[in-house]
Amino acid sequence: MNIKKKRLEAGFTQIDLANKLEIDRSTVAKWETGESFPRAEKLIQLAEVLNCTIDELLKGA
Repeated sequence: MNIKKKRLEAGFTQIDLANKLEIDRSTVAKWETGESFPRAEKLIQLAEVLNCTIDELLKGA
């Protein structure tokens, strides 16, 4: 997954992104390290917040 790259491109910290998604910062950290993955509904919201497609998040485009 390409979450960290997209987050940095958007100018967000992990805390910023967590607040926008109404989740804990540690969840964002786990997504970025591959320890866990977002559920489908959060993946959609994540793409919207980061202004990218789900494909870009999944494929690293």
